[in-house]
Amino acid sequence: MYVLDANVFINAHRGYYGFQIVPSFWDKLIDLANDSKICSIDRIQDEIINPSTQDPDELHEWTAENFRNYFEGTDATDVLLAYAQIQQWANDNPQFTPAAREEFARNADAWIIAYSKAKGHTLVTHEVNNPQSKRRILIPVVCEVFGVNYVNTFEMLRELEVKL
Repeated sequence: MYVLDANVFINAHRGYYGFQIVPSFWDKLIDLANDSKICSIDRIQDEIINPSTQDPDELHEWTAENFRNYFEGTDATDVLLAYAQIQQWANDNPQFTPAAREEFARNADAWIIAYSKAKGHTLVTHEVNNPQSKRRILIPVVCEVFGVNYVNTFEMLRELEVKL
């Protein structure tokens, strides 16, 4: 199972797989989700589908209409335990600035890593591993520390042998 970060949806929508350019990409996401090969988490859904948005964009609308059922909850005990471990590590790590630790505590990154770790899934993100980063706690850095597999969208599509 692959767990999709928000940037997978956002980057595809804004760039290489726009809805009008490659509609088959979006259809394939639904097929893969129906086949239990991909999902995301509730915290990512909150980042994409923001109920306070006055003017929802096409990604917001597509996600609300087509992918809503594939955002998994993060309230299971195994996920909460993994999340606590990850946050403890981040808070205890002097490499990161206080602002980086605060941002990491606020956004969905620790949650998606915790979910992937707890469930033994592969995380899909477009963040790049930079162990020297101080101002931002990057998903791949945390994945490396906690033994969570991660790939980008293109690697996921290759591994799943997707043809668009």
